[in-house]
This record gives sequence, structure tokens and C-alpha cells, in this order.
Amino acid sequence: MKDGIGVFLWKIAVALYLIANGVLGLTTKGGDFKTIFARMFSGNVDTFVLIASVIALVAGIAILLEMLNVKLSFLDTLLLIVAIIWAVYIVIEIIGWLTNGKSENLWHVLQMLAVHLMVLASLLIASKKFG
Repeated sequence: MKDGIGVFLWKIAVALYLIANGVLGLTTKGGDFKTIFARMFSGNVDTFVLIASVIALVAGIAILLEMLNVKLSFLDTLLLIVAIIWAVYIVIEIIGWLTNGKSENLWHVLQMLAVHLMVLASLLIASKKFG
């Protein structure tokens, strides 16, 4: 554990988050990917959810393997794909919040924005292309 306990726990958290969303997407066609793609597209988004879930599951497992010093060349690409999906979702959410006629609680909106930005930042840092 050369990077310290904080980095160790952060990597485990990102890996578990990706694995959980991957399993949820594959088993129930649900999880965060269902929310993201339903917000981005109208109609049936199950195919997008399944593809993103497979990518997330593989990326989560790859992060855990890299923690065990197994080097995987495709990890950065997988994480970057998930990060791009997340960034597009954040932009769509911000546009939705700004154009929404309903008055949403500002603090709830800021809380959700912060959570999505933390996920995006974690994906970008984990990809090593930006971290």
C-alpha cells in the first residue's frame, strides 16, 4: 500500500461503485445507468444500460486487479468511457435544472450535483489520463 490508506479506500470505493452499478444494470436493467440513459434518451434504453453495465463491471474488476499489481492496458479506456457518459449526464441534468419550470429545492439540486461531480472526478482520476 504505497499510496496510503486514503487512495486505497478511494480505489475500493470506485471499484465497488462500478461493480454494483454493473451488476444492477445487468440483472435488473436498473441502477444509475438506467437513470442516466432514461434522462438522456426517450424510449427503451435497455441496450445502452446493458452496454454501460458491462463496461462498468469490467472496469470495477480491473481496478481491483490493478490494486493487486495486475496491469491492464484497457482500464484507462473503460474508465474514460464511463466518465464521458457521466459528464454528458451532468450537463443534461444542469440544463434540466435550469430550464425546469418546477421550483426544486436548491440545496437538494446542489447536493445531487456534488455527488455526480464526485463520481465524475473519481472516474477521471482513476483513468490516469486526467489524474
